[in-house]
Amino acid sequence: MIKIDSKTSNYYKKLKTILDRRRKLDTANFTKVSRIIADIKKQKKKALIKYEIKYSKNARITLPKKIINKSVKNLNREIKSSIDFAYNRIMKFHMLQKKNLKNIYYLDKYKNKLQYNLVPIQTVGIYVPANLPSSLLMNAIPAKVSNVKKIILATPKLDPAVMYAAKKVGIKEIYFMGGAQAIASLAYIQNVDKIVGPGNKFVAEAKRQISGKIVGTESMFAGPSEICVVADKFTDINQIATSLVSQAEHDPNSQCILLTKDKKILPKVNLAIKKIIKSLPRKRIANRSLKNHGINIIIKNDKEIINTINLIAPEHLEINVKNYKKYLNKIYNVGSICMGKYTPMSLSDYTVGTNHILPTSGSAKFSSGLSINEFIKKISIVTLSKLGVEKIGNQAIKLSEYEKLFAHTQSIKSRM
Repeated sequence: MIKIDSKTSNYYKKLKTILDRRRKLDTANFTKVSRIIADIKKQKKKALIKYEIKYSKNARITLPKKIINKSVKNLNREIKSSIDFAYNRIMKFHMLQKKNLKNIYYLDKYKNKLQYNLVPIQTVGIYVPANLPSSLLMNAIPAKVSNVKKIILATPKLDPAVMYAAKKVGIKEIYFMGGAQAIASLAYIQNVDKIVGPGNKFVAEAKRQISGKIVGTESMFAGPSEICVVADKFTDINQIATSLVSQAEHDPNSQCILLTKDKKILPKVNLAIKKIIKSLPRKRIANRSLKNHGINIIIKNDKEIINTINLIAPEHLEINVKNYKKYLNKIYNVGSICMGKYTPMSLSDYTVGTNHILPTSGSAKFSSGLSINEFIKKISIVTLSKLGVEKIGNQAIKLSEYEKLFAHTQSIKSRM
């Protein structure tokens, strides 16, 4: 892992350069993804099958219900029980969000009626990486709570746990496809209104390219995972190491950052990481992530800890120090915060109830994690009275004439 000391000159500039290196647009990926999208837009299913065979060795986009049901039937009971447990907690937390959403109705003194009506998005496509039922629950439950009319699932392969979670949420339309071609298919073949769900750099790039053109995507950038851990001399070394490696094993492009005022813990953390990685099935992925994107940062004071976190804008933040409450109200760029030694970020990926689809690559500076707001549109409805249009029209005419939009002026006058 790269080591940086905040005492060095141009510290923030150096840190930003390192962060930007990972976040910059990959030209090769851009071109490849752009070609896939254009091909599927034109050739539809023919192109989709071509790319699935090429990249996923998969020629069957759909499967008979009996095959799906058989895989669900054979799923371990304990896994089913864990999915049920997670489903209930995630559902409860997202149902609470609904209480804060209300239509707005306002009648002014001229009898002008102003409304703000909430309506669900009609069709949503959810992308779920292979064997991640937790991601399906995190995406589909808020959509379900928001009363989305149709939810379509795209996932690279038949996974019994993902199929069980899909059945529990009530998803009936499932396509076995992955990568950029899956995103293009959801947009141009299934014709969904919005696409959500995390994925690798190709999935994230495909979503970036199509967003706002034919479909919507999350307001965040849901790319490779990130974690920032704040630790001190009192923090358990194993807790630090396991939290960092837990994100490193996701993807070679995941990023793990440790912030501490105590440089003496670094050798201990590095040794613990090496021991943990040795026994991991995904040790190659974890090694590449830590080597290419891992950062150890020695910080001189609390002010710099706060400034550094807000500069990084991490997806996940663990504040695992003795007095963790002192930082909370000063951190404003982050996807989620796990407070204290009893709160491993990894647990929030599954059964806490909060959503684990969170902003990455610095997008926490302007966006939030997935919630029911992603699946609800707000529509303004205006009904003016005869008196009302006369009372507010003259001021509008002055503004339209100032802006030299004289057809606007004529339109307003036609109602007065």
